[in-house]
Amino acid sequence: MSQILIIGAGAMGEAIIAGLIKSGTKPSSISILEKRQERSAQICAQYGVSELPNVDALSGFAAIFLIVKPQDLATSVSEISDHITAATVLISLAAGKKIAGIEASLKGKSVPVIRVMPNTPALVGEGMAAISGGSHCSEKDLALAEKLLNGTGKVIRVQEDLQDAVTAVSGSGPAYFFLIIEAMVAAGIELGLTPEDAHQLSIQTIYGAATMLRDSGKTPTTLRENVTSPNGTTAAALKSLNESGIQEIFSAALLAARDRSRELAQG
Repeated sequence: MSQILIIGAGAMGEAIIAGLIKSGTKPSSISILEKRQERSAQICAQYGVSELPNVDALSGFAAIFLIVKPQDLATSVSEISDHITAATVLISLAAGKKIAGIEASLKGKSVPVIRVMPNTPALVGEGMAAISGGSHCSEKDLALAEKLLNGTGKVIRVQEDLQDAVTAVSGSGPAYFFLIIEAMVAAGIELGLTPEDAHQLSIQTIYGAATMLRDSGKTPTTLRENVTSPNGTTAAALKSLNESGIQEIFSAALLAARDRSRELAQG
């Protein structure tokens, strides 16, 4: 595979590097551009990738991942725009930043731009990413992005105007489940379990349930019904959750996340 550049080798940048190598990309085909020298040296030593000394050395990359802070994106794109052509695919993981803004920073070049909304399970190879293509993207460009991201988990395509909804569901989604686990552990301790036992019981339960949902091919409704005996313990718990308005709570939470994503995109 042609050369790939990662601009920004933080936690998500490292996840992309690990995913690329896991899916068959040779470390020698990957370069990084990271302003923190200590971090750059660490990543190069750990993964066998190369360090790009500066943007003036940028040439001939098939794909460039932009994994920088949203407020730094426009500057990063402007810095590299003189060194890239339409043969390079720009893949942005900068949260909330629209494709039109990136294209505007490219000084009129018809460079294909792809926007990605990943999530943190990409760090363990179980991420969920949604990609959207810009005005100069071809099917080949989108297929390349999918191939490069597959090593970090699953990838789907969505229209860019749905990226805020993706952010609400999967981008922020891991935090919802971490909160549920926190609540289950706290409740287990209140019921008399040790913190260690409550922690292990809750985590393994969620992990096992998620694995069943992924691998069984059954809907969450079917699996929920299968485990809920009439007038049993599960039915009692679900009745309490439903009476507390669990569906309304999640609907309001995801709506708030989507709206905040839209606000950030305007900034």
